[in-house]
Amino acid sequence: MTADAFQLCGTHAVETPLVRLTAGKLTADLADGNLRSIRYQGIEVLRAISYLVRDRDWGTYSPDIADLRIEQGDDHFGIAYRARCEGSDGTKLVIDVRIRGYPDRLDFEAEATSDTGFETNRCGFCILHPIVGVAGSSATVEHVDGRIVQTRFPDIIEPWQPFKDMRAISHEVMPEVTAECRMEGDTFEMEDQRNWSDASYKTYVRPLALPWPYKIPANQPVRQKTSLTIRDTSRSAALSAATSSGVIKLELGTRAGTMPDIGVVVTPEQADATLSARSLLSEIAPRELLFHFDPDAGHGAEALQKFAAITAAHRGRTTLEIALACKVSPASEAAEIARQMRSADFRPDTILISPSVDRQSTPPGSKWPDCPPLEEIYAAARAAFPGIRIGGGMLSYFTELNRKRVPAGEIDFVSHCTNPIVHAADDLSVMQTLEALPFITRSVRAIYGDKPYRIGPSTIPMRQNPYGSRTMENPAGGRIPMANRDPRHNGRFAEAFALGYAIRVLDAGLEGLTLSALTGPFGLIAGPDEPTERGGRRPLFNTVQTLSALAGASWQECVSSSPSQVLSFVARDAGGAKIYVVNLTGEERRVDGDALGKEVRLAPFATAVLPLAD
Repeated sequence: MTADAFQLCGTHAVETPLVRLTAGKLTADLADGNLRSIRYQGIEVLRAISYLVRDRDWGTYSPDIADLRIEQGDDHFGIAYRARCEGSDGTKLVIDVRIRGYPDRLDFEAEATSDTGFETNRCGFCILHPIVGVAGSSATVEHVDGRIVQTRFPDIIEPWQPFKDMRAISHEVMPEVTAECRMEGDTFEMEDQRNWSDASYKTYVRPLALPWPYKIPANQPVRQKTSLTIRDTSRSAALSAATSSGVIKLELGTRAGTMPDIGVVVTPEQADATLSARSLLSEIAPRELLFHFDPDAGHGAEALQKFAAITAAHRGRTTLEIALACKVSPASEAAEIARQMRSADFRPDTILISPSVDRQSTPPGSKWPDCPPLEEIYAAARAAFPGIRIGGGMLSYFTELNRKRVPAGEIDFVSHCTNPIVHAADDLSVMQTLEALPFITRSVRAIYGDKPYRIGPSTIPMRQNPYGSRTMENPAGGRIPMANRDPRHNGRFAEAFALGYAIRVLDAGLEGLTLSALTGPFGLIAGPDEPTERGGRRPLFNTVQTLSALAGASWQECVSSSPSQVLSFVARDAGGAKIYVVNLTGEERRVDGDALGKEVRLAPFATAVLPLAD
């Protein structure tokens, strides 16, 4: 990164630089002991091969790596190291790793040993296949019993594992070039990680139907191996990969639509701070305020009174998001909330309601928690809130909506959130989640057709963890999966991420999109003890304000020659036509094309608004 690290990512800590490894036409990047961006002739074959250890809340350990040795030859490379993990109970796990790379093969071996025994939800290999250019394509799966099945990578996102009991999987990388990934040492299965907005299909060890957490016995080594084999029958010369120094082309496309309304979420805990900052709320002018209400968290009449005060200072629409406890009966609980609303003189325009328990994920093989039928919940909402639009879906993520699909006929709109740090929190993985968003929105449309559709609040920090008992505390401001605070929310990274997010979901025809709160750890302005690039406004303020002003304007696609690096679109309103561009990388990028009429340099994680060329 060429700019100040804090301005970019909200922290002075920088990620460990990648080490590029080369073996003929095969390349890979070494990052924290694992392999990223494994390419053959410049084409991404695998997004990653990682050896990961998860705790009982599905948090990922960051092991200490020692005795790292890297060998780079003319046509081969080798890596060896020892990694150590320590559990919260003081137990320890040691992993000895060896990696070998050749022009047509890559072997990654690991042996894990604990002299104390070690509790974990998962310990072993995760292999990530990319989604762009792979979704919907042919695959060959070899099962542990020797059966070989011709199949396809899912196009529409699968709620459950598309492939189980795996020993190997092969796919075509390019014409006359295939890649086989073979896994040894346990039974593997694949999940469609686009459910969580990860831009990958993940093949992982230990089927989810088995109990977890489980314990690795003391002094019993666990050995695993992953091998990637390239079969190249072509006689073509190596393809030249696009380089970061090249000019990225932007050209007008044919798709078009209307910009969504932008929302801001308000929780009872942030209601006072939001009311104090109401002048800034008026400056942003969001079309929607999304008020969160959870009786299980102690929210009651006082919260609704504060919501009413905020609504009085807001010119747009309001939605009350209710996590219904469902401990007595949906009808009585909804009626009590309605009574409290009348007492507080709080009259939202719409209600978004979902059982509180449905925020927690129900993984494959697990028992669904007790919950009244969703039809009963929506009927209770319509009785308690007559004449108000009733929305449903999930207050957590698309994963939960895909696995427990709410009845479309019972709701007026459907909604869900996403979060980019469920599985990984490095800068590259977070930005790559944007690639998964069009697949998510297409999958929602495949289920719900043209039903009005909302997304959010979707922020980099995680507001609730459906996969464990808690979100992760992050007092040191690190890049941590499932953290309830994230340093990048304070930097230009979040500004770029949010604009990239909005561009990636334009095709969905959203009714509303919520990307932030006004205050707090998900907010556009920082508290007195929270660092920002300038004053109290986080850079994300700029994106949300810009998108709020565009609500209802017409948009036209602008096709990027490298959408993983630069995204753009054109918006037309009363002020004319402008092109909105964002650099998703931590390096300067040069862009050009008919839409711009000239070459433009974009700083790292920069956004720009430029006149559309004649």
